[in-house]
Amino acid sequence: MIIDLRSDTVTKPAKGMLDAMMSAQVGDDVYKEDPTVNALEERIANMFGKKSALFFPTGSMANQAAIKLHTNPGEQVICDKYAHVYNYEGGGASFNSGVSCKLIDGHRGMFTANQVVESINPPDFYHSPLTSLVAVENTTNKGGGACWDFEDIKKIRTVCDTHNLGYHLDGARLWNALVAKDETAKQYGEVFDTISVCLSKGLGCPIGSVLVGDDALMKGAIRIRKIFGGGMRQVGYLAAAGLYALDNNIDRLKEDHKKAKDIGVVLHELSIIKAVEPIETNIVIFELESHVDESEFIQQLADNNIQIIGMGGGKLRMVTHLDYTDVMHEKLLSILSDF
Repeated sequence: MIIDLRSDTVTKPAKGMLDAMMSAQVGDDVYKEDPTVNALEERIANMFGKKSALFFPTGSMANQAAIKLHTNPGEQVICDKYAHVYNYEGGGASFNSGVSCKLIDGHRGMFTANQVVESINPPDFYHSPLTSLVAVENTTNKGGGACWDFEDIKKIRTVCDTHNLGYHLDGARLWNALVAKDETAKQYGEVFDTISVCLSKGLGCPIGSVLVGDDALMKGAIRIRKIFGGGMRQVGYLAAAGLYALDNNIDRLKEDHKKAKDIGVVLHELSIIKAVEPIETNIVIFELESHVDESEFIQQLADNNIQIIGMGGGKLRMVTHLDYTDVMHEKLLSILSDF
C-alpha cells in the first residue's frame, strides 16, 4: 500500500467518475460543439455569477491566459512572493505576456490592501513598469493551504477600482477555501474580474481547470488559449469528470481537512519537529529540527511506503486528498508516532 501525500494531484478517477466520462456526449470543442464542455462551462460560470467560462487543460495555462488578458507587454503584476503564478508556472508571466511581477512580502501568501497600494507604481512615472493587475491565490499553496479573510479580499478590490487595476484569483484550491470558510463561489465572482479553478486537485479529476470572468475580458480568452496550444477537440470526456466532481466531491473536502489536522496534531508531539504551519485545509507544511537530516527523514517515510515532498528552505509538505483512505491515515499516524 503506497501512501502518496506529495500532492492532491495524484488522485485517480473513481468508478463513478469513469462511468460518467465514458458515457459523455462529445463534439469538437474548437468549434464550441462539445455539449459536455459547454455544460461544464455554463455550470461553473453560473456558480460564480459570471456569463463566461472556458475549459483549460491546466491551471497554469488558465492563470497565464488571465494574465495575458489583463496586461500588455512591459507592464507589471502585483502578487505575493509565494504566488503560484510567480514560483511554479515556469516564468510564464514574463515569457507569455512580457510582464514582470512586483512581489509583496506577505504572510503565508496573503497580503493587505495597504501593501497593494504601496506596490503600485506611479502611472505617470515612465521609468517604472505600469501596474495593471493584482493576482491573489486562495488557498495559498506555499502558505500551507491558508485561506484569505474575505474582508481583506474586498478591500483589495476597492484599491483595484481606485487605481484601475485588474483583479485575478488563482483559485486552484478555492473549493477547499469555500468549504473551510463556509463561503460561496458567487461571493468571489462578485469581487474578481477573472477566476481560475482547478478540477484535478481536491475534486479528483484527471485533468482540467476552468477560467471564469467578465464578458469584456473573456471575449479574448479562447484566442489566447489557442495561442498557448490549448485548443482541444472531443474533450467532453474530461469535462464529464468535472461535472461528476462538482456533484460528488466538494462536500467531502471536509474529510481531507480533518485528516490534515490530525496529522498536524501528531507532528506537534514529535521532538524532531521544529514547527508546523497552521492547518486550515488539506495542506500540512512543517519543519524539522536542525539536527534532523531531511533526506533521511523522507527516506525513512519512503521505506514505509509513504511519499512526501520537500519544498525547499527546510520545509516539508503533506497533502491529503480523495485517494488517501482511512486505513492509510491510521497507518501514517501510527508510523509518525513511532519516530
